[in-house]
Amino acid sequence: MPIPIFNSVASWFLKKRIHQIELFLKYPHEVQNELLHQLLDIAGETMYGKQYDFESLKNYEAFKNNVPLTTYEDFEPYIERCRKREHNIFWPTEIKWFAKSSGTTNAKSKFIPVSEESLQDCHFKSSKDLLCIYLNNNEDSELFLGKSLRLGGSKKIYEDNGTYFGDLSAILIDNMPLWAEFSSTPSNKVSLMSEWEHKMEAIIEESLQENVTSLAGVPSWMLVLLNKLIEKTGKQHILEIWENLEVYFHGGVSFTPYADQYQKLIPNGNFRYYETYNASEGFFAIQDTNDSKELLLMLDYGIFYEFIPMDTYGTPNQQTLPLEQVQLNTNYAVVITTNAGLWRYIIGDTVRFTSLSPYRIKITGRTKHYINTFGEELIIENAEEALKHACLQLDCEIIDYTAAPIFMEGTEKGAHEWMIEFKKCPNNLTEFTIILDKKLMELNSDYEAKRYLNITLNLPKVHIAREKLFYNWLKKHNKLGGQHKIPRLSNHRSYIEELLKMNQTIML
Repeated sequence: MPIPIFNSVASWFLKKRIHQIELFLKYPHEVQNELLHQLLDIAGETMYGKQYDFESLKNYEAFKNNVPLTTYEDFEPYIERCRKREHNIFWPTEIKWFAKSSGTTNAKSKFIPVSEESLQDCHFKSSKDLLCIYLNNNEDSELFLGKSLRLGGSKKIYEDNGTYFGDLSAILIDNMPLWAEFSSTPSNKVSLMSEWEHKMEAIIEESLQENVTSLAGVPSWMLVLLNKLIEKTGKQHILEIWENLEVYFHGGVSFTPYADQYQKLIPNGNFRYYETYNASEGFFAIQDTNDSKELLLMLDYGIFYEFIPMDTYGTPNQQTLPLEQVQLNTNYAVVITTNAGLWRYIIGDTVRFTSLSPYRIKITGRTKHYINTFGEELIIENAEEALKHACLQLDCEIIDYTAAPIFMEGTEKGAHEWMIEFKKCPNNLTEFTIILDKKLMELNSDYEAKRYLNITLNLPKVHIAREKLFYNWLKKHNKLGGQHKIPRLSNHRSYIEELLKMNQTIML
């Protein structure tokens, strides 16, 4: 099929989905409640369904009161039985795929079940929806006249006892429908290469030959790839390589620390950035308007949502709310029940709602990625907004960062210690620290209270990381590649201590 005809047919097909999206926009609570009943009915005869008597659960309150909240550690015994080819444990259809995720707070590998239903009705459906929404918002798009450069994880697929595991991106590529493979670069062979640095070179070699019209991947790693392309070609910016590039679909980490660098690499005021919110456990939300920082919660992907207000999270008074009871501008931990058999599973992310009609969210951080050693409740959203403000004030750029508490000792007060790798350093680090601290106080009243007159917290301590410190740290821990992320904030000092030692070492 000639590419212009393919472009027209694909655009027509994808836009048909808009009408289905309008259904859950109009009836969000009905769609979610119906979905919950469907999931309970489907899994009623599983071992887990019988254990918690799914057949008797006729409404949300009964579901909440009878089925326990779970973490990966709670659910792992069921998953391990499934990986050993026991069937009908927590989902009735056979599960052959498991997305391996190391996370950043626990070195132990996680194996997240990926059912055929979740592949088709969540992960692949969301990919089509992303294109559908983008095309609906940009009717003059020529997206399908070229290819999408996809940058996935660095792990191949492994077989174990008749089941398969690997990065979610590798699983998706291995099961990719023909329409997606036809419109993507690099080839599946290159996409599934294990060794990250060789893979980067192979991606560059293949993609330079293509008319790339879109990018898709995690911002931190895509930035590495784009900078390598500039270095290899000697061009001034990416549009000199791919003049028809029009959009970057990104997710996985916050885009805020990287926005300025992308704007310099892709100097086109009409270039679009579309954010997504997905994980090994499922695909949750999509930016549904141009130039927005809000994400539309997708309610018909086989995922039932619940939310725990973070001011009660982990306390004896912990509350769990369905979608219809959430409020604006409250930080919530996300709980999901899915068509891959995860039941009331706490995924570890936090969000806040920016709109209730329709339901739109912003990702605010992780339940374990914050600093609250002194009651300051500093979250990633605060940190990244303050860092961006400081960079704008002093004309500097950040590549990566992490922060941790300095614990009180004797009469010494506490503080926060930051390790920041700059692409362009501030002329005065003390001034940068003061601006960062002041902005954090503006954004977070709990932090401000602890900083008031240095009662509990002293001024932050900021270190400038040597070049490629975080890259070397990831490489040392075998975490180079698409899904791996720098731990931004932590309540302990293990990351910062190792980075401080590495920062004193010159890498050859």
